[in-house]
Amino acid sequence: MLNEQTIATLNALKLFGMARGLEERLNNHNHAELSHAEFVGLLAQDEKTYRDNQRLKRLLKNARLRQPACLEDIDYHHPRG
Repeated sequence: MLNEQTIATLNALKLFGMARGLEERLNNHNHAELSHAEFVGLLAQDEKTYRDNQRLKRLLKNARLRQPACLEDIDYHHPRG
């Protein structure tokens, strides 16, 4: 019950990345051997990753690109003349 309250509190504080990370890490038994500082550090990293991803999504949406493109799609083997 305490974990559910903690996740609800994190969501209320708009720490959605931490809430999702906490839920995932509590279900994974490999993280049981981590110290408290390491566990909190991983949760903070989850939050930062979540915010970075949200920022990137927002920027890409606001860019209104006509065609989605990425560097992996460039064909460097085609002769350019």
